[in-house]
Amino acid sequence: MNPFRNDPDVISAISQFYKRFYNDKRSRHIILGINPGRFGAGITGIPFTDTIRLKEKCGISIPGLKSYETSSVFIYEMIDRYGGPEKFYNDFFISSVSPLGFTSAGKNRKEINYNYYDSKKLIDVIYDFIVESLKKQLEFGIYRDTCLCLGTGKNFRFLSKLNSENHFFGRIVPIEHPRFIMQYKSKEKQRYIETYLEKLSGCLVRS
Repeated sequence: MNPFRNDPDVISAISQFYKRFYNDKRSRHIILGINPGRFGAGITGIPFTDTIRLKEKCGISIPGLKSYETSSVFIYEMIDRYGGPEKFYNDFFISSVSPLGFTSAGKNRKEINYNYYDSKKLIDVIYDFIVESLKKQLEFGIYRDTCLCLGTGKNFRFLSKLNSENHFFGRIVPIEHPRFIMQYKSKEKQRYIETYLEKLSGCLVRS
């Protein structure tokens, strides 16, 4: 999935978003997810942001598109608790280990999300792309002392290995992925939001 080359309205929304929240010379800490999902960044081009949150929380619309992603619901509830999008994006930059998303055919050939780490062959194919993408993003003015990793399992293990080979960050701090929280721990959502806020604060203290 590459939302950056398909729809001019999507490109316009992406441009509006990054100009609104990142048109400055501030350094920020990076938060890395897995790869874009079909209903979030796979459509909007903005990590963990479906079209509903993009319009309601960021004031940006994409004509003719509507998507709902549970991970986006969690992230923007957390962002609200942090102080809102302006404050949050002033301190943090959200991206993914792989900026491009992937899908596969599930039951009844229905399209489903496919994570980069689910296939060694896929990792081998995109490894250099991942490395070059991270190098480019570090040039945006990213603090390199701490990286927050969304996902405490395979994403964290891969990113840790990648970091040991390339020395991108001083440390990688794992935190549960929003999709896992919303799917399996929704009753504990507020506790996880508090954990996120503690981890975010820990980054700011070290910078």
